[in-house]
Formats: sequence, C-alpha cells, structure tokens
Amino acid sequence: MMRSRSRRLAVACLVALTMALVDQGTKAMALGQLSEEQRIPLIGDLLGLQLAFNPGTIMSLGSNSTWVFTVIGIAAAIVLFYAAWRATSMAWAIAIGFVWGGAVGNLIDRLFAPPGFGHGHVTDFLAYGNLFIGNLADIFIGIGVGLGILQMLRSHRSQLRSKPTTITPRER
Repeated sequence: MMRSRSRRLAVACLVALTMALVDQGTKAMALGQLSEEQRIPLIGDLLGLQLAFNPGTIMSLGSNSTWVFTVIGIAAAIVLFYAAWRATSMAWAIAIGFVWGGAVGNLIDRLFAPPGFGHGHVTDFLAYGNLFIGNLADIFIGIGVGLGILQMLRSHRSQLRSKPTTITPRER
C-alpha cells in the first residue's frame, strides 16, 4: 500500500515538475522572441502568439488583487501536494500532476516576475482570437481537470456496473 502511494506521489511530482519546467521554458522563449505590440498568426485570427503580462486571472479579472492570487496559488500548491499524496490511482496522480504543474508555473510568475515579489504578473503569449491571451500553464490546468473529469466518469460508470440489480414487484 505504502509503496503504491509513494509511486503515485512520485509520478504526480514528476508530471508537475515537467509541466512547470515546460511552462517556464516557453515563457522564457516568449519573453525573448515576442512583443506586446505585434501578433504572429498561427491559425489565422483564431490563434496567434503575442506577449502579454497579466496581473489578474483569465481575461485580467482581479487585476488589482495580484497578491490574493499569489496566496491562492500557494494554497493550491499545498492542497495539490496533499491530493497527489492521497491519489488512489496512477490516472489520478497524472491528472493532479498536470493541474499542480500548471498552478506552480503561474505561481512562479506571481512570486518572481515584475513588478515584485508576490505581485508578479503572469507571462502570457497564446492569443485566442480577440478573447484573451494565455499560456501553457493554463492549458496544463485544463488538461488535468479534463483528465480528472474523465476519471470521475469512469469511476461512476464502474460503480453503476457493479451495483446488483433488483427487480421490484411493480417491474415484473
């Protein structure tokens, strides 16, 4: 039991570390190659590359509360570590690792990016039409949530299959 738990925790940590490193690497490349003024189209007007610095959350919501998102990010990293430690399967460990890595990727920006410690703006570079600009950490969080939902549906379906069926007198 303990060996399996350790293995699942190690997988979640490895996935999280990989996602955070990929996120930070792509942000470093974006900082070196992109500008805030010019958008490079990838798929017409639907998807492009453009540098942006986000003090808030998606669509810059909460821009004046950057420190709150830093606190939430720290709390999320702690909760996700606990969730990874408690993961009941490898699939859950992987899903948690994706969310955890994305959360840590954005938390690193909040802690160390300008304008200052705990108030840093998240580096974004994936422009989704004229809707918003995001980063790979956001995608990793979405992938992890999607994998978690699939895992819940799978678990629910297997529970339904394992329930004994009884026929009531009215159904006969």
